[in-house]
Amino acid sequence: MDTTKVRLFLGSSLELAATLALAVLGAYLLWNHTGHVAYALPYIFLLACPLLHVFGHGHSHHHHKPEDTK
Repeated sequence: MDTTKVRLFLGSSLELAATLALAVLGAYLLWNHTGHVAYALPYIFLLACPLLHVFGHGHSHHHHKPEDTK
C-alpha cells in the first residue's frame, strides 16, 4: 500500500466524514440493536484476537540480510 495516499487521507475532511459516519453507525447499532450487539460480543472478541495478532504488531518483523563473511 502506498503510504503517501494514507498520509493524505489522515487529517483530511474525508477522514473526518468517515470517522463521523462510523460513529453514527455505531451509536445507531448500540441504541436500536443492543440485544444483537450483546449477543455478538463474544464472537467479536474472538475475531479481534487473530486480527490484532496479524495487524497489531506494527509490521516490525525486520528481515536482516546475512553479512558477507569474507
